[in-house]
Amino acid sequence: MLKSFPPQPGSDSLPPKCRWIDLIDPSDSEIAIVRERFGIEVPTLEDLTRINASSRLRACGDTLLMSAPLISGTDTDRWQIAPVGFILAPTVCITVRFVTLNAFDVVAKGIADDPDIAPAEIFIRLLEEIVDRAADHLERASGVVNDTSQSIFFDEPKRRQLSKNTARFREAMRTIGQVSDHVSRVRYAFLSIGRMATFVMDRCTPKIEGDLRDRLDGIRDDIKSLDEYEVSLSERIQLLQDAATGFISIEQNDVVKVLTVVSVAGVPPVLVVGIYGMNFRYMPELGWHWGYPFALVLCLVSVIVPLLWFKWRDWI
Repeated sequence: MLKSFPPQPGSDSLPPKCRWIDLIDPSDSEIAIVRERFGIEVPTLEDLTRINASSRLRACGDTLLMSAPLISGTDTDRWQIAPVGFILAPTVCITVRFVTLNAFDVVAKGIADDPDIAPAEIFIRLLEEIVDRAADHLERASGVVNDTSQSIFFDEPKRRQLSKNTARFREAMRTIGQVSDHVSRVRYAFLSIGRMATFVMDRCTPKIEGDLRDRLDGIRDDIKSLDEYEVSLSERIQLLQDAATGFISIEQNDVVKVLTVVSVAGVPPVLVVGIYGMNFRYMPELGWHWGYPFALVLCLVSVIVPLLWFKWRDWI
């Protein structure tokens, strides 16, 4: 799909004063239209997925070719990395993407009443909207982290409900893992945007001056603060993961402790019963009137003594 700004309804050609071309999973014919009009080779999906800096940030004369991995999907969907290409020329801004990204639609609506807007202005608006959405993603991730922290550290565990407590911590770890994955993807995206902003300021010809340059500086400052926020958020996520793992281990250790106490306390009476269950002919206790009660009391004492010892050592 080829979208142009200003739009050219009812025509497959580009408007005479085209400022922005948004290519969404472009066809061969659409790529040919752009090549014929501007002499620019549109990057393929394979080109956009390359990770080396020389492939992501290039200058061909007055034209800058850039790419960045953005985030596709909503908060309820599975997030994916969406490679997006940006081509900034003196007369046109071209974007190449293969998925739907709401940030581009928002910018298109925002510039609908300004047909003479400069390509650099469109490019900067796209970066600003992408960074704003990255900040929103981090804020929502922080909210999830806060809720999970409340569940782990402040909600009282349910007594004698080990399975429910373990399930709660397991769900907390699953949530934290998802948030950690989302945060790492967002950081990957906005750091790439920051490198693009720096590249444009250094290599754009003619040089970006005045308000646009200040806005690029603002984008870099925002990304720096987002990076610091992401580092702090990642540290909290790591703390919650360690805490949830530790609490699960504590719950399991309590179970093992109870089983250990029961097994140790149960050994002496088994020994007593085993001794008096032997079929020897001469056992004095067999002829006692109180032999049976004596064996029962001996079993009881053999259980109580280990329990008292455990209590004295503060193990139970």
